[in-house]
Amino acid sequence: MLRLTLLIHALASTVIMGVGIVAVLVMGFVSAKAIIAAIVIGLILGVPVAWLIAQKLHEG
Repeated sequence: MLRLTLLIHALASTVIMGVGIVAVLVMGFVSAKAIIAAIVIGLILGVPVAWLIAQKLHEG
């Protein structure tokens, strides 16, 4: 289950980071700090999202 969660985390966090970066740029925050913050938030939010998806896939 851990391997599945890690694989899904790689995909989910990338998508969340991409959405975050686009949102930051659309709002007009073009500094490096804002983009790095979006990346860090994407990595952090990717963990529970990946765990939930892996759990649903493992159930059935």
